[in-house]
Amino acid sequence: MKPSLLGNRDLIRAMNRSIVLNVIKTNGPIARAEVARQTGLSPATVTGITAELIGENLVFEKDMGDSSGGRRPILLAINPSGGYVIGIKLTETHAIGALTDLEATVIHKRTDNLHGRDPEVIVKQLSLLVSELLKMAGLPKKKLLGVGVGLAGIVDSEQGMLRQSPFFGWRDLPLGEMLQAQVRVPVYVDNDVNTLTLAEMWFGGGQGIDSFLIVTVGRGVGLGIVVNGQFYRGARGGAGELGHTVIDPEGPTCECGKHGCLEAFVGDPGLVRMATEAANRGEIHGPITSMSDLLTQAEAGDSGARAVFAHAGDILGQGIANLLNIFNPQKIIISGEGTRAGDLLFGPMRESIARNVMPGLARDTSIQIDAWGDDAWALGAASLVLHELFESPLNR
Repeated sequence: MKPSLLGNRDLIRAMNRSIVLNVIKTNGPIARAEVARQTGLSPATVTGITAELIGENLVFEKDMGDSSGGRRPILLAINPSGGYVIGIKLTETHAIGALTDLEATVIHKRTDNLHGRDPEVIVKQLSLLVSELLKMAGLPKKKLLGVGVGLAGIVDSEQGMLRQSPFFGWRDLPLGEMLQAQVRVPVYVDNDVNTLTLAEMWFGGGQGIDSFLIVTVGRGVGLGIVVNGQFYRGARGGAGELGHTVIDPEGPTCECGKHGCLEAFVGDPGLVRMATEAANRGEIHGPITSMSDLLTQAEAGDSGARAVFAHAGDILGQGIANLLNIFNPQKIIISGEGTRAGDLLFGPMRESIARNVMPGLARDTSIQIDAWGDDAWALGAASLVLHELFESPLNR
């Protein structure tokens, strides 16, 4: 799905363009002379590149800067309305779409229910979702720079190929190619946790941090990895399946078919299962059929419901302690629908981390719990396109 760069001249030109664009993104409004100073590029090179970026409406000239003598410098900044991207989070039952500007500000969002499991039908629905978002914003198609799609499963992001979907049962589906044929703009596809990680890396709590992890808790448990400033997907896009690391080989059956996976204890279905078992033993009042039921009972003070969250938090802490021991990251960001449980889950998690991590390793790692919003997944998918815009070609 991604064009290759042929020859050293093209590569160097693309790298310089990326460097200039990112300096403006990070430090703008900024004068051309300061861009040249920070990048080490010649003033003539910076002038040529910025003229090209202005011509493409990606950068625009803002108010005059302060003068130290002579003419006041003209400042450059990213033009938020220079282009737009659409991100789509594909779940088991619906598609969440968000249209953002170049600063990742959500302009419009929309959620559509899915009809069945047929991939061609769903791709058609995604195409219609793209059209509806453009219509809601009153934007012409030419302003759309691309579409990003995030979903659970193993994804070959380079090819836009969905290798395996745990929810839809799809295998080796060229999802990117299929949707691109419908919408006629570049389409990028990746695992949904990876898309959230990109959003944090470029626009969120991971900005300026060389090594951080994002752990998502909700329907499943996922992991995004950034090491030395580089996003890591694994050899075939399957890195980060934290939820399927085995905690107890004699434990409950996971949806993947193994026994005792972390996800079987911490994911929503696992929590509901444990709560149902506790209710059958008389340890929780009333039937528990959903996470909302369990959370309501726990917040009302039901000791059995609170014990379910505490047990899950303890096991999650074991998993995160292992991550600290392996990666020694600067920061761990915890996100996903499961953050709604708050201290019911994360209080026991922090205690478990302290008990299980190698002494000294957790001291310099901050743990951030993100407040959850349903459009975060779609914003993550939109970041796939923004990532392509801002990332240096040397990293591809």
